[in-house]
Amino acid sequence: MRFVAANWHCRAGELDLVMLDGDELAIIEVKARRGERSGRAEESISSAKGRKLLAAAEWFVSEHEEHHHRVWRIDLLALTYDQSGRIERVAHFENAIVAG
Repeated sequence: MRFVAANWHCRAGELDLVMLDGDELAIIEVKARRGERSGRAEESISSAKGRKLLAAAEWFVSEHEEHHHRVWRIDLLALTYDQSGRIERVAHFENAIVAG
């Protein structure tokens, strides 16, 4: 993947990472948790958050003409840290949030 943007803001919300995966635009939501006592990081995205991410992604594409032709998706990168702060688990879910 190639880097496009990070922490991009609009009125609809924020996009953590925007990357190019080949010719496809990958919007990546990053979630992190220390341990799994309160659940896994990937379980923390509500339907409301999903709607905000979809709206922000549409906004990003509409404001960046160079990406109008691209297929885009929203991925989830879930990180779990151990008690010492080291990464214990990394999970990448492609196309994790879809409309409808």
